[in-house]
Amino acid sequence: MNVTLEKVGNVNGFITVSIEANDYQDKVKKELKTIGQRHPERGFRPGHVPMTLLQKKYGREALVEVINRESYDALVKYIQDNKLNILGDPIIANAADLVWENGKDFNLKFEIGLAPEINYTVDKDTTIPYYNIEVSQEMLEKNDEMLLTRAGKQVPGEEVDDTALVKGSMVELNEDGSVKEGGINVENTIVSPQHFKDDAQKALFAGKKVGDEVTFNPWATCNGNATELASMLNADKEQVAEMKSNFKMTIKEILVVKKAEHGQEFYDEVFGTGKITTEEEYFAKLKENIANQMKGDSNYRFTIDAHEAIMAKVGKLELPAEFLKKWLLRQDDKKHTAETIDADFEKMTPDLEWQLTKEKIVRDLNVKVEEADFLNIAKLIAVQQFAQYGMTNIPDDVVERYAKEILDNKEYRQRIAERAVEDKMYAGIKEAANIEEKNVSVDEFNALYKNENAE
Repeated sequence: MNVTLEKVGNVNGFITVSIEANDYQDKVKKELKTIGQRHPERGFRPGHVPMTLLQKKYGREALVEVINRESYDALVKYIQDNKLNILGDPIIANAADLVWENGKDFNLKFEIGLAPEINYTVDKDTTIPYYNIEVSQEMLEKNDEMLLTRAGKQVPGEEVDDTALVKGSMVELNEDGSVKEGGINVENTIVSPQHFKDDAQKALFAGKKVGDEVTFNPWATCNGNATELASMLNADKEQVAEMKSNFKMTIKEILVVKKAEHGQEFYDEVFGTGKITTEEEYFAKLKENIANQMKGDSNYRFTIDAHEAIMAKVGKLELPAEFLKKWLLRQDDKKHTAETIDADFEKMTPDLEWQLTKEKIVRDLNVKVEEADFLNIAKLIAVQQFAQYGMTNIPDDVVERYAKEILDNKEYRQRIAERAVEDKMYAGIKEAANIEEKNVSVDEFNALYKNENAE
C-alpha cells in the first residue's frame, strides 16, 4: 500500500491511496467469512458456507467494504503522521472511475482542503485598548438603594408606591363602566403593580390610598397570560382565558417595603457575619464588588477589540473555498443548497478565519487548561446564578458543590472547557500585546457599542 500527496497551490490537494491485490485479498476472505456467519444460507450451518458461494453472492460487497476501510484508515494515518491541518473532511474524487473487481489494484483519490499558513504572532506590535470602567457615586448610591430595598421588610403603607402589594376586592365591569351582572366578583385578591407589563395600567395605581377605587384592565397588566389572570381573579384559567373586561378594585390594604438601614444587622446579611463592621468598610466593599462586576464587561469588550486588532494584522486568509463549499453541500444538515452556498460561505468566512487564527494563537501561547480552570469557571457561573435570585452571601462549600454539579453535565462541561481555553488565550494576548489602558465612565463605555451600531 502506498499513500501520496499532490498539492494544488497552497490550500488544495489530493491524497492518493494505492492498494495492490496482495494488500487486501486475505482481508476480503476474512470479511466473507464474517458475512457467512451473519447470513445463513439454506442447507449450510452458519460459518460453514462454501467460499465459492459467498464470493458469488457477497464478493463485491466484501471487496467494497474492505477497500473503503483500508483506504480510509491509510488516509487518516497519513494525515496524522504528516500533521496535515485539513479543513472539513476528505472527499473521494474518483468514485465513478473505480471498477470493483477482485484481484485489481485500486487507486483511491481524495480531495482535501488545507488550512492556510498564518504568519502572525501576538507581540508588542499589536496594540489593543482595555477600558477600565470607573465606579461613579451614582452607581454606588443605586446599588446601595437596591441592597437596602432587598433587605427590607413589608409593612402597611399609606399609599401605593413602586414596591407596593395591593390587597382588595374586584368586580367585573360592562363597557359603560357599570358593574356587570353575573360577572366575576372577587372578594379578596392581591395585585403587584410593579410587575405589570403595561406602564399605563401601573400608573393607575400610583399614589392610591386605602379605600380608593381603581378601574383597570387585568388582561393588559399581563399581556393576557392565563396563569396570571387566573391568580389575580381567583378563577380557573379556562374561565379567564379570553377575559378582557375592565375591573374595579377597591383597595383594602397596602403593603410597602420598608428599606433596611445601615447597621451591623444589614452588613451581616449582605456580606456575611462580622466581615463588615463600619459604613466606611461597607461602601468600600460595595465599590469593590461593583468594580469586579464591571471587570467582566471590560474583559468582554477586550475580546472584541483584540479580535479586531489581531485580524487587522492577519489580513485576508487564503482558504480552499471551492472545496469547502463542496464539502458543506455534502453534509446531512441540509442547511446549504447550490443556490445559497456562495452567500452562505461568504458569511461564514470571517468566523472561519478567526477560528484558524485563534488555534494558532493557542499553540503559540502554549495554552493549557486543567480541571482547576474548569472548576473556577463553574464557580463563577454558580455565583452569578445565585446572585440572580438576590443570594449574594453563599458559603464557599455550597458554591463549590453546585459548581461540581454543573461540571457533571456533559454539555455544560464542553462549553466551560471552550471558555477556559479562550479565557487563558485572552489572558496570554493581554500579556503579549501592547495594551493601552483607558479609564472611562459607564456612559463612555456604552457609547463604544452605540457608535459601532451606528456604523
